[in-house]
Amino acid sequence: MNFYAIKSIYIFEMSRTWRTLTQSIVSPILSTCLYFIVFGSAIGSRIQEIDGVSYGTFIVPGLLMLSILTQSVSNASFGIYFPKFTGTIYELLSAPVSMIEVVLGYVGAAATKSLILGIIILATAGFFVPLEIAHPFLMLFFLILTCITFSLLGFIIGIWADSFEKLQLIPLLVITPLVFLGGSFYSVDMLPEFWQQVTLFNPALYLVSGFRWSFFEIADVDVGISIGMILVFLSLAMLVVWRIFKTGYQLRK
Repeated sequence: MNFYAIKSIYIFEMSRTWRTLTQSIVSPILSTCLYFIVFGSAIGSRIQEIDGVSYGTFIVPGLLMLSILTQSVSNASFGIYFPKFTGTIYELLSAPVSMIEVVLGYVGAAATKSLILGIIILATAGFFVPLEIAHPFLMLFFLILTCITFSLLGFIIGIWADSFEKLQLIPLLVITPLVFLGGSFYSVDMLPEFWQQVTLFNPALYLVSGFRWSFFEIADVDVGISIGMILVFLSLAMLVVWRIFKTGYQLRK
């Protein structure tokens, strides 16, 4: 294992975050604060509580998951796409660096950025609503696993994309709607029976539900199923990344 290569890629990617601090950290935090103001104040005045939890507090895990998913994908996809765009990807491919080392460097940096952002947003939420975490270690486990899984997904998107527009296609048109419709701002039990069954096919539901259970011990689906689903997503993402490097898809052109 070439730890120097991993360290070099990791440090390079992390340094880009500090150079673009406003875009990488400040902007997502401000967006989350706006969500708290709009949903917590406007809708919260009409919905007092859900399952014994005040509405403003109830939406914290959903808002956090929304930010983590979108930022993990965006950070990782841009990180690997930019070398493709500039042509420096060929230097990386010709260097004595293995597939695993490349993935660890890029995905590790993207996941670290998302984890830092998630912790900052969680701390920020404490200024808006009273917040207690029933299972902090399980919450951290979900947070880290989600950051890694969706950073891998972002890595895949970055290799697949051949334009900057495509980098934003899946986060904006797929991930964000799925999270919104996955019980981020409401309980699935509030939906009609038919739509409850439809929502079960939404993968974001299992992420949000399991994450919320770690906070309040309330969930729309069993927490064991949520953990199983995130592990399935992680395995699938790892399999796709392995296949990409095995075949050289979108790399050897």
